[in-house]
Amino acid sequence: MGLRTYFRENFLLDIRPYKPKNLRTPANMLDIVSAWKGLEQIIEDMIEQFGLSRDKCIEFGVEFGYSSVVFSNYFKSVTGIDTFEGDEHTVNKDEHFAETKARLAGYPNIRLVKSDYKDWIKTDNQRYNMAHVDIVHNYEETYECGLWAARHSDCTIFHDTESFPAVRQAVKDIAKSTGQELYNYPLHYGLGILVDKKSISKKR
Repeated sequence: MGLRTYFRENFLLDIRPYKPKNLRTPANMLDIVSAWKGLEQIIEDMIEQFGLSRDKCIEFGVEFGYSSVVFSNYFKSVTGIDTFEGDEHTVNKDEHFAETKARLAGYPNIRLVKSDYKDWIKTDNQRYNMAHVDIVHNYEETYECGLWAARHSDCTIFHDTESFPAVRQAVKDIAKSTGQELYNYPLHYGLGILVDKKSISKKR
């Protein structure tokens, strides 16, 4: 299979490329190493392009808090869910909830919860403006967590769509299950973007 055929069959026909109009660096940032670096520049652009409200954001997969702080610039409240114990795809596998909570203490609109996503989604029936899924990069977990997120938020983003084929496939399947519009930003390991435009239009 040629490269052009591969992209046509596995990428271009299913996912629209996300093209930012304005790259902006948020005022508040954490000075830590993160695979998420660079993606902070497109968050406000997404909010504007998709007409998202700026009230509530939920994040599954906080790790050390880099993306949580990014979201805190744009949403009134950010809820971060994580086991804070790493997973099979992370370098750090030590428990670090207290450390991360202390690091983010200066951001009062961030609430961190030490929990597995499976337990959290059993009881949370809230609606969010944005959800971020960056958990263990396996198909089953990404699909389960991501499907819940897509059904409970106006826009759901998934990190590592370029570096983990299982994540990209899960996002594509969630798009098919929900009928939501699917985009992909290819830089910084890839960011899959699902947009519930029907829900957004009802709020206008």
